[in-house]
Order: sequence, then structure tokens, then C-alpha cells
Amino acid sequence: MACRALLWVLVLWAPAAPAWPGAGDAGDGGWRWEGPWAALAPEEERCTVERRADLTNAEFVQHYAFLRPVILKGTTDNSRFRALCSRERLLASFGDNVVRLSTANTYSYQKVDLPFQEYVKQLLHPQNPASLGNDTLYFFGDNNFTEWESLFRHYTPPPFRLLGTTPAYSFGIAGAGSGVPFHWHGPGFSEVIYGRKRWFLYPPEKTPKFHPNKTTLAWLQDIYPALAPFAQPLECTVRAGEVLYFPDRWWHATLNLDTSVFISTFLG
Repeated sequence: MACRALLWVLVLWAPAAPAWPGAGDAGDGGWRWEGPWAALAPEEERCTVERRADLTNAEFVQHYAFLRPVILKGTTDNSRFRALCSRERLLASFGDNVVRLSTANTYSYQKVDLPFQEYVKQLLHPQNPASLGNDTLYFFGDNNFTEWESLFRHYTPPPFRLLGTTPAYSFGIAGAGSGVPFHWHGPGFSEVIYGRKRWFLYPPEKTPKFHPNKTTLAWLQDIYPALAPFAQPLECTVRAGEVLYFPDRWWHATLNLDTSVFISTFLG
């Protein structure tokens, strides 16, 4: 297991300067980096989160809403939203918008504001595994809904709801190898629009072993390989078009395997 985790780290990071592909790449929306990390290590086969298609609301409430995560397939058609999230179209529509970046540590200590186009062109590089969380900035969560409303109105969230909650969107884009270390909050859904995002999850009563200022990539390298079977998280890779649901107060950490575009629907 130690070799497996180290392989991820070695392939996800490389020091050479990358170049962006042509803007017309429909398969990845123009978000894929060219360079040694373009062909990532073979994806882990281990997936301990159930995938469900054609899930009814009654089944969702009975089996998942308060009990365990689930990956949803085919619940909505967000092809229009996906097309609007290509690199070319987002830069054309929102390039001059100021976005708020958060540090990639458990408590998001620091916030930095800069134009969206600067973030995309200068900061979307693969994660250096030696960097600490408070030195790693990425765009997720602090969206100005008014400025981004023209995009969000084209998104269709999963059709499932919890009584007494109100949905709120959180849109993000992050480089390969980036992610947020373990934290918890209320329930929600997270859909991958482009790229792949690996999730690690623990129930509320099982606090994971982690350092709040070390990245998920560092956790994967330093702690994950030594976990006993009873201490291992639920985990799976969520691919473009899939949605992961996480219940209230479940610990979770994320790792973007590619440059990823994603949107969460928090149920607050």
C-alpha cells in the first residue's frame, strides 16, 4: 500500500512548466494540462462507496440521507452547464471577475482575492507534495452568487432534498493533486463537471488521523499507507457527471486527480 500511495504522489507532481492544450478540446473542456502528469497513474480500483442509478427519493431518505454516502449516476442532465464550464467560455464570461481563494487546510485560515483569469493562468498548476495547506490556494466555495448567477441558473442539482434545509451552491476549480484535508459540515452533494476527484470519508464518530495544515496529498503519502484495515476510510473516485452525497457531519477529504471543475450543493 505504501508503494501505491507514493506512486500517486510521484505522478501527480512534476517540476516542469506545463502548457495548456487548444481551447477547443471538448472532452476535457480545455482544462487538461500537458506535461508529465497528463497521463496519471492507473486509477485505484478500490471503491467502497456504493454507486446508484435510478434512485428514488424514498430510497435516498431510507438508505443514505442520514446513514452513509452514495455516488449518484444519471440523476440529472447537466450537459448545458458542462459546456458553459469549458476553460474558454468561463474565461470569456468571468475572466475579469474577482474570486476569493481559500487556503487548502482544514480551517481555511486565509482568503486571497484576485481576478479569475489570473487564478486560471497562474495558479492552476499541479500540487507540490511538499507544500503545506496554508501555502496552497484554490478557488472553491466563496462565490459571489450575483456575479455567477448567469452560470448557476443552468445547473440542475440532484432532485433529493432534506426537510428543513435550503440548498446553496459552491463552485470551484482546482489543479491536479490539490484538495482539502479532513473536515466536516452539514450534508450536501458534490458533482464533478470536468476531471476526477477522489474522496475519503469517515462517519462522525470516527475521527480520522490527520494534520490540519498538511494537504490531502501529504496525508495520502504519510498516513494512509499505515492505516490498519479497521481504520481505513470509505473512498472512491468521482468522475465527470457523477455526484457524491455526504451526510451531515461526516468527515471527508478530497484529492483532485486532474485539473477539476466541480460544484457542490450544500443543504443548510
